[in-house]
Amino acid sequence: MVLTDTHTHLYLEEFKEDVDLVIKKAISNNVSRFFLPAINSKHNQSMLGLRKKYPDNIFLMSGLHPCYVDSNYREEISVVEDILNLDKSIVAIGEIGIDLHWDKSNLDIQLKAFKRQIILANDFDLPIVIHCRESFDEIYNVLNKFPAKNGGIFHCFTGTLDQANKIISMGMKIGIGGVVTFKNGNIDKFLKNIDVKNIVLETDSPYLSPKPFRGKRNESSNITLIADKLCDIYGLSISEIADITTKNSKDVFGV
Repeated sequence: MVLTDTHTHLYLEEFKEDVDLVIKKAISNNVSRFFLPAINSKHNQSMLGLRKKYPDNIFLMSGLHPCYVDSNYREEISVVEDILNLDKSIVAIGEIGIDLHWDKSNLDIQLKAFKRQIILANDFDLPIVIHCRESFDEIYNVLNKFPAKNGGIFHCFTGTLDQANKIISMGMKIGIGGVVTFKNGNIDKFLKNIDVKNIVLETDSPYLSPKPFRGKRNESSNITLIADKLCDIYGLSISEIADITTKNSKDVFGV
């Protein structure tokens, strides 16, 4: 049985002291595929170091996270493009998108950065991984004008059934993480209406730990708790959920 964490930030400071233990713990729990989204150029070397150490387990993305979009976004995206030209093993552009939770004043440059990175993804025949916070309509409007021709993942989905169906209609998968285990998460109430072939698993570690670890550092090994919740929702075994969602991840990333 192979479980896949399609979104984990193993290179962040929260894992500095014990990242090897975290990875080994996950692998011992059948979580053996880790997809690392980028946030900005600061962490590129740490990400490369982890992939070098675990070449059979770790896969890298490149991109500029919307929360890190500022006046130098063009330079950051130039770095993303340089990486794509140099490193043919990059599996996606991500995480990219729009975040209006923390700052609405820079929406204009967030939109420009998002559009530019979709174009890059299309130019390099890569999928995209989308960060969406309080910005579904804005992102949906962009994707209608600038479709991601290789699809991708709507990371950390917390929206409605209607929104989920719109995402699926654009050829994208839905990333389901710890929120599905929250009492007030709501997505568990309609998820059974979405075919499991459209879902991938993720932790977004070190963030968004599932119950019963909510509020604590999240780890990739917690994918098992998210998978268990999907077993309840879909009436499938853990091995079936693992097989289907890992296949889905391979359909997106090509590895």
